[in-house]
Amino acid sequence: MIINILAGGPEELLPDLMVYSNHETMWVGVDRGVFVLLSRGINPNIAFGDFDSVTDAEWNQINNSVDTLKKYKSEKDETDLELALNWALEQNPSEIRMFGCTGGRLDHFLANMQMLVKPLNEQNESELYLIDKQNIIFIKGPGEHTIKNNSEIKYVSFLPFSMDVKNFSLNGFKYPLLNRHISVGSTLCISNELISNYGTFSFSEGILIVVRSTD
Repeated sequence: MIINILAGGPEELLPDLMVYSNHETMWVGVDRGVFVLLSRGINPNIAFGDFDSVTDAEWNQINNSVDTLKKYKSEKDETDLELALNWALEQNPSEIRMFGCTGGRLDHFLANMQMLVKPLNEQNESELYLIDKQNIIFIKGPGEHTIKNNSEIKYVSFLPFSMDVKNFSLNGFKYPLLNRHISVGSTLCISNELISNYGTFSFSEGILIVVRSTD
């Protein structure tokens, strides 16, 4: 099972959502993202939010269209997206994809980025991705990881999420590395490119952000 979560970020940054919709996927709407899903012909299986960012007419449409609604007060400890993500992780899907999480307020974007580490912290095996029309972002822990070439997503960047990433190596990339120590603040691993069908990256300690991007 794959769970797709749509939050309420700027619509102009969304990819074509239908590309990510098939019989294996479950859709989760978050706050205004619920209305966006409905307007694009996707009826979410479940919705989360305080719904303070929708009009009365939009709320009526949401209330009449979605069978399972989790409505919360505006004053709460978690964001609407975190509540939805916590529920999604409990379902133990193979993948969780989060859309509508970039652009707009930087505090929200940074919080959404930090949520990518949740499966790692909770020892949950679900793969978690943050996706917009230009980027796919995910986080990895120590070990060796394989990454597939994709002609539509040219660039691959690696950024430390922890203070340090140790013994970082790259194979199958335009700019290979062998056992380098990468610290927060380094731009050494920005805008690399795969030159083979597959590449590998590995490291012994730390947490790494991987960003796949188009121009």
